Amino acid sequence: MAQASRPDEKPQLRIGELAKRTGATPRMLRHYENEGLIEAQRSSTGQRLFSSSAVEQVHHIRRLLAVGLPLAVIGELFGCIRDPQRLEPCAVPLLAEHLHAYDSRIAQLSSTRDALQGLIDASTSDPLETSS
Repeated sequence: MAQASRPDEKPQLRIGELAKRTGATPRMLRHYENEGLIEAQRSSTGQRLFSSSAVEQVHHIRRLLAVGLPLAVIGELFGCIRDPQRLEPCAVPLLAEHLHAYDSRIAQLSSTRDALQGLIDASTSDPLETSS
């Protein structure tokens, strides 16, 4: 639940409330904070308190993780997020680099798959049929 705040401050969310609003676990949120992707203030009792803007930041993080980007790259892309539904053009070079890396991995996996299928096919064919 959001913590009461002074009139001149944004409402602060405890980690449990941020987790509830974003679908992330408190453990994930602590990890995001340790990676510098979200910031928390500390209450007088040491509890993490997040600004309400952390909700959208966590949604961005989770969307980018869902497309396979590592947290380090997500941190680099945060400066390219202005609109919740899209990234700015400054993100394109980094995203293109990762797309190329994924294309290379897919090609390598496809080649490995073909080689394995060849071994299976060679092992299951009737040797008398191939010798005639």
